[in-house]
Amino acid sequence: MIYELPPMAVEEAVRAALAEDLGRAGDITTQATIPAHAQANAAIVARGRGVVAGLAAARAAFALTETNIMFEARANDGDRIAPEMLIALVSGPARAILSAERVALNFLGRLSGIATLTARYVEAVAGASARICDTRKTTPLLRALEKYAVRCGGGVNHRFGLDDAVLIKDNHIAVAGGVVPALQAAKANVGHLVKVEIEVDTLDQLQEVLDEGADAVLLDNMTLDDLRRAIALVGGRMICEASGGVTLSNVAEIAKTGVDLISVGALTHSAPSFDFGLDIEIS
Repeated sequence: MIYELPPMAVEEAVRAALAEDLGRAGDITTQATIPAHAQANAAIVARGRGVVAGLAAARAAFALTETNIMFEARANDGDRIAPEMLIALVSGPARAILSAERVALNFLGRLSGIATLTARYVEAVAGASARICDTRKTTPLLRALEKYAVRCGGGVNHRFGLDDAVLIKDNHIAVAGGVVPALQAAKANVGHLVKVEIEVDTLDQLQEVLDEGADAVLLDNMTLDDLRRAIALVGGRMICEASGGVTLSNVAEIAKTGVDLISVGALTHSAPSFDFGLDIEIS
C-alpha cells in the first residue's frame, strides 16, 4: 500500500514552483502568442520505461493555474510504465496548459525518476529479506514528495527529519565521549515512543551497542565479511541497517548478509529525471 501525501503538502510545493516559474509578469511568451479564447487538448506521454509517481503534483500544477482545466489520469502512482504510454489527458484553456506544463512535468519527471531508481534497487534484492530505504539526502523543501516517490517504487522511508527518531552518528559519538555515553544520554532524554538507532563502523563498537542496548544499529561502510559477522553478533536482537557505498552492482550481495534494511542516498540525490512529453493540439 502506498500512503498518499496530504493534499496541502502537494499544493504548497506546487504553488511555490509555479510562483518561481511565472515570476513577476506571468508567462509572457504564451500571453503574446496564444489568443485568450484558445482551447487545447493535450496528452502526457512516457518517453521511457519505469515507475510513475507525482500525478497529484502534476494535477495541482494545472489546477492552480486554471480551475477550468480537466486532468484525467490514465495511470496510478506506482504503476509500471512503458515508452509512449498515455499517462494523463489534459484539456482546457490553452494559455493555462502551456504555462503550467513545465512545472507539471518537472514534478512528474523528478518523482517518477526516484520511483524508477528505487524499483531497480528493490528488484535487485528480490528474494532477500532486506528492504530498501531512503535517507535525508533530499532536495530542500521537497522531502515529503521525494520520500513518497520512494514508496511508489517499492522502498520504505527512513526518518523524515531530525525530530522523529534518534540516529546517533559518528560525530555525535565523538562529541559525547563514546558509544555508551551517547546511548545512555539518548535513552535518558527522549520519549518512550522514540526509537534510538546508532551508527557503528567496527565490530568492537557493535559489541558496545549490544551491551548497552538500542532499537537499531546502522552498520556503516562495512565489508561484506564484517556485515555477516555483525548479523551473527546481533542475533536478531535489534534491527540492522547497512549503509554507505551501496550501488546497484553490490546491493544484492549486501542483502545476502542478512541485514534488515539497506539505506541508499542515491535514491533521492542521484536519480535521473524520467522523461515525459506533453503533446498538445490547439483548437
